[in-house]
Amino acid sequence: MSENVLKLQDVTMQFGGVVAVNSLSLEVNKGEIVSLIGPNGAGKTTAFNVITGVYAPTNGAVYFNGKQIIENFPSGKMKKLYAGTDNGKYTKRIEPSPDKITKLGIARTFQNIRLWKSQTVFDNVLIAKHLRRTSNIFTATFRLNWAEEKRQREETAELLKILGLYDVKDEICTSLPYGLQRRLEIARALATEPSLLLLDEPAAGMNPQETDELTAFIGKIRDDFKLTVFMIEHHMDLVMNISDRIYVLNFGALIAHGTPEEIQNNPEVIAAYLGESEE
Repeated sequence: MSENVLKLQDVTMQFGGVVAVNSLSLEVNKGEIVSLIGPNGAGKTTAFNVITGVYAPTNGAVYFNGKQIIENFPSGKMKKLYAGTDNGKYTKRIEPSPDKITKLGIARTFQNIRLWKSQTVFDNVLIAKHLRRTSNIFTATFRLNWAEEKRQREETAELLKILGLYDVKDEICTSLPYGLQRRLEIARALATEPSLLLLDEPAAGMNPQETDELTAFIGKIRDDFKLTVFMIEHHMDLVMNISDRIYVLNFGALIAHGTPEEIQNNPEVIAAYLGESEE
């Protein structure tokens, strides 16, 4: 029996009168690479933002490693506006902030690269490691945390070597080629020591060669770091080549779930991407 790492249960995200995600339920099991696909505006990044605490869902719950980490229900003005399903099923309000979610072991990258532009490659990764620091203002002021700082610098250097970025560690991150910036963003996420890595369109803007390299890279970090990967992506070659399972969203609702072969041959998925043919 597969060990469940991430579970979304009836997650609905509504903005005013617009239901961006409607009663989304899905599971990601330990060690899998699972993709979430769908046309632009389908609600994919919104779902990621709920998982990572950027948005509190309007309704529904999220579980991580079998423990409930998020829950919400329609309240205030949303009681009257709510247009989703499962109203009344959830009664608790659990809304952790993104840093709390990251500390639990969930890290993410973004559709648009969000590196610290004025920092070096090394410092971008080292700063992310500070999430796991135990020092405080007192110990930092009097340099009582030197051993921990030394260890984290060594770990940063080792991570950059593993990911093929050590040779550019002293470069300002924005001077890197686009493909390496994407790789650096993943390295920064890995520096937080996650067990679940969320990748939001990691191949966006890449040429075919860079996409092929990224496909191999994602598989390698999954294996080397013993990660579970949940990914949003529009490059279907990447999705089909690397995914164990695929979920498909359209207009905020789940329309299909299965293996890459099953998804490729699903009429609803084909219609969502290509449109219904007119008779």
